[in-house]
Amino acid sequence: MILGVMQPYLFPYLGYFQLVKYCDEFVFYDDVQFIKGGYINRNNILANGQKQLFTIPIVKASSNRKINEHHFSDNRGKFFKSIEQNYRKAPQFEAVMPILDKVLNTNETQVAVLCKDSILSVFDYLSIGINYRFSSELDYNKRASASEKLFEICQLINTNRYCNMKSGKSLYSKKEFAERGIELSFLEMAALSYPQNKSEYVSHLSIIDVLMWNDKSAVKALLQKYIIS
Repeated sequence: MILGVMQPYLFPYLGYFQLVKYCDEFVFYDDVQFIKGGYINRNNILANGQKQLFTIPIVKASSNRKINEHHFSDNRGKFFKSIEQNYRKAPQFEAVMPILDKVLNTNETQVAVLCKDSILSVFDYLSIGINYRFSSELDYNKRASASEKLFEICQLINTNRYCNMKSGKSLYSKKEFAERGIELSFLEMAALSYPQNKSEYVSHLSIIDVLMWNDKSAVKALLQKYIIS
């Protein structure tokens, strides 16, 4: 069984979804420190041919508290206005807007839950099932090092295969994991592109952009375009 562990992000980029789909079990790392200025509550969309950052405000965001101790603000109108302005002519606009509406026009405010919902909603739309849980549900040493935490989580879930995004190569050692009996691999999104109604393709945008320009079958094909090392 392949395990993946990542902080929950709001409508993250395609590579995140590739990792979730690749893994047999996925853990939303919700009881670790919130990173201000990161991508937990924001991402990029396409606006006038350029990357444009969108942000869903968080109430009193602090790096001294865990992700699951934060709550989103109810002020989400600016986000919807930006999406409508920039994607209303996209071919899948009518199909995708209900996804965003269902996730964000809700009474739920907890950051970890809403981010998780944004990810599950996309898989539901694509009719893809995933197995997941929150790290806060697991009894592991929260004060251990980053690697030690993952070793314990792998043990608790009873798996000896762990996959991380390529960015984790600077953090985790295959040798160190192998010494614990765990096979460590890394997933990298392959070079890809899709029509964005412009001349030059802009990559690494929120999954929202992928959904707006591609029908379900095309999105599913893009989910397979990755490299494991």
